[in-house]
Amino acid sequence: MVAFAGLLMTCFRQSKRRAAQVLGMILHQPASAGWLVTLQGRVAEAVQPACAELATQLATQAVLRIDESPTKEGAAKAWVWTFVATTFTFFACRLSRGADVLQELLGAAFGGVIHCDRARMYWGFGRLQWCWAHLKRDFQELIDHPCKTRQRLGHDLMRPTKELFALWRRVRDGTLRRRAFRRRMRPIRAAIEGYLLRGYYNSLTHGFCKELWDYRERLWTFVEVEGVEPTNNGAEQALRHAVIWRKLSFGTQSAQGSRFVERMLTVIETCRRQKRNVFAWLTETVEAYNHGRPTLSLLHAV
Repeated sequence: MVAFAGLLMTCFRQSKRRAAQVLGMILHQPASAGWLVTLQGRVAEAVQPACAELATQLATQAVLRIDESPTKEGAAKAWVWTFVATTFTFFACRLSRGADVLQELLGAAFGGVIHCDRARMYWGFGRLQWCWAHLKRDFQELIDHPCKTRQRLGHDLMRPTKELFALWRRVRDGTLRRRAFRRRMRPIRAAIEGYLLRGYYNSLTHGFCKELWDYRERLWTFVEVEGVEPTNNGAEQALRHAVIWRKLSFGTQSAQGSRFVERMLTVIETCRRQKRNVFAWLTETVEAYNHGRPTLSLLHAV
């Protein structure tokens, strides 16, 4: 029942009042919103060791997909961060969207590859792969701009970008080997960098092209490093559940509530990726916690 209540408030996005109604109607267990707060705290304590174990592994990952979305903690603005590794997903609710969160969770010496957008808090950590899905949207904005110079640059950049994605789909489905992919990416890379350089020296497009040209190596990590993708869609997909939850709940009321949410999101998304039954895992974890036994790990996929 404790595990079920925890899932009602996160996986099924029910308010405490409505979760109490479900317990009363279906399980014939008298419940109140206040009691659900108590159950929430019990679930958060039970899953804390498993989530803490995942947190210690973030700094050792070769590739991480990272994204963040705004939320609320009481009256304060906050952010839900997601870190997608190969076998698990970790969430953190923080009052900051700055590099201090990355410093806390990754450490200053992180040496892996980070999939991200072009936000500057990522720039001091690891090797970056900027998201081509974001870039494609930016190129479309240039195409839609009334300025003819920007339109031309947008069209010029969009053509090789579409070729890039067509080649990547073949890599993903196994019909194009990595060596051939790298070879066929050379003219595409040269074309895109040529257009960025042209835009760099045009006053109308300099602002758009400067960052992309100055840090152009961050566009091509996926070509050189196996296991890295051109987009950060994996992190955005993992964050979707948290975004829907935030729109329905308007955030949390306290730090304690944020700890419950980040831990439950971590459990739910990691179990989904590992094809585990999240209710069975959570039930066994709560039972182990109640009896003083070691709780289950989420570190390795079954």
